[in-house]
Amino acid sequence: MTLDNGTTTSQGPTAGAARTPGYAGTLAAACCAVFVAQVANALPASLNGLFQEDLHTHGSQLTWITAAFMIAVVCFEFTFGVLGDLFGRRRLVAAGTALVAAGSAVAALAPTVQVLWIGAALNGLGAGAMFPGSLTAISAVTRTTRQRAHAVAVWSGFLSAGAAVSPLLGGMFAKIGSWRGSFWVLVGLALVSMVLTLVLATESKAPEGRRLDVPGQITFAVGLVLVLYGAVEGPESGWTTLPVILAFLLGTCVLAGFVVVELGAESPIFDLTLFRNRAFTVSSVVAVIGMMAFLGACFATSMWLGPVQHQDPIRVAVPFLLLQGPAFVLIPVVSRLLHRVAATWLLTSGFALMAIGCLLCTRLDVTDPGLGAFVAPALLIGVGFALTVSSVTAVALNSVPPKLAGMASATTNMLRDLGFVLGPVVVGAVALSNAGSAFAKNLPAAGLPTGQAAAAREIAQAAGPIAVNSLPPGTPGSAAHAIALDALGSGFGTAYLVCGAAAAVAAALTAFGMIGVHAPRSADDEHEGAAPLPPGRDGMPATAPTR
Repeated sequence: MTLDNGTTTSQGPTAGAARTPGYAGTLAAACCAVFVAQVANALPASLNGLFQEDLHTHGSQLTWITAAFMIAVVCFEFTFGVLGDLFGRRRLVAAGTALVAAGSAVAALAPTVQVLWIGAALNGLGAGAMFPGSLTAISAVTRTTRQRAHAVAVWSGFLSAGAAVSPLLGGMFAKIGSWRGSFWVLVGLALVSMVLTLVLATESKAPEGRRLDVPGQITFAVGLVLVLYGAVEGPESGWTTLPVILAFLLGTCVLAGFVVVELGAESPIFDLTLFRNRAFTVSSVVAVIGMMAFLGACFATSMWLGPVQHQDPIRVAVPFLLLQGPAFVLIPVVSRLLHRVAATWLLTSGFALMAIGCLLCTRLDVTDPGLGAFVAPALLIGVGFALTVSSVTAVALNSVPPKLAGMASATTNMLRDLGFVLGPVVVGAVALSNAGSAFAKNLPAAGLPTGQAAAAREIAQAAGPIAVNSLPPGTPGSAAHAIALDALGSGFGTAYLVCGAAAAVAAALTAFGMIGVHAPRSADDEHEGAAPLPPGRDGMPATAPTR
């Protein structure tokens, strides 16, 4: 989910001004594009169990399916934003949908999990173009902050609708045939979206002052991939193994080089001077932490129901309707709230709800396959996400002068997407590390036959307790299934606790870090001629323009 920097927008004279030509078509095409992009993102969530059975994957390999998508988005979204400004947002979105079609075809044909990673990465590259391209295309055809806030709320709703529908799509095809069929449907959806974009969307550009930052792009991508590689592989390979240590050390050095490059760049992709603003810094930090909590909880749920409990993919999809559905259903509510309630307090409330939902998940019983226990926590997390997904950008934009809104939105949303990357990585590292330790501790005292215990220990050392948990009955090591299941329940329970703590920290930082902050009134509000709404308790105006 990305907003582009360098956005230029039309300014209307009044709140009721007529929409610019092409508004309806551009909004429809943008919503279709972001829906398809998010389907590509969320589709593996209901299929992790089937990937494990069909492709014989283990824990970190499943994590890489999700991580490959989001890493591609985060690493290249700034560059895609510049390309859209230079060559046109409609062209950028069309190219992105073509990449999603190609990546989904690769995934559908994947004979191994490694090929599936390639398909996921291609899908991530496509989505990385579609997210900023679609949203800046909307910004270019809106006149007022009220109109823009409504358009962004609709866009965000379709994004969440894609995430909610995607597991159902995967589950239905897994039920009637194979998980591969769901990727072929995604190919078709991407091609339809590409046609709609080319036919309906209005082309827009903002080339003035925009140029590629190649050194910044390379150092950012390489450094981020190295650090995340270490985080994903650490739980299974061992945190003290040479490849993991080298990945962390080299990645940190390269990211430090990225900071140096950006400080001296003529046209940086990441404007570090924005962090001199306390309010912007706080909003950026909570964007990373809060979104890490949300997607971490989603990933933990998909793993809990899929590879851990081996539930039917259709049943796996049910909690995701509650996790992602509210952001779509509550479009009118969130759009209205952004004009009547300080966005800072929407963020605080949303993160608090997410924290409560995640903490309730720590009480789940891994031996209970019922879905009833997921209803309340999933709904709380989903409503919390609905309140935060649009508000986080509004808070950042209200904390900087209007002339910096483009770069501020790009930076904030890159950090938000970084949180989405970190969610599965952190959850995978915490859950699998804790599960591995619990399994190794409990296995000797289980009283299993020597051969079964030795086989289970060997399999766990190679692929973790999640592999032992999936052994067919009667095979060597399968007698340790209950021990592996209990260890995984403990590990993912700890992961939910980490997600809840992260959401609580984000709520506290937002509530207390923004005290005394006042935002400049936007130029659009001046043109609209509307009196400013009363400020919230944090001093932020209730009107929250979103670009």
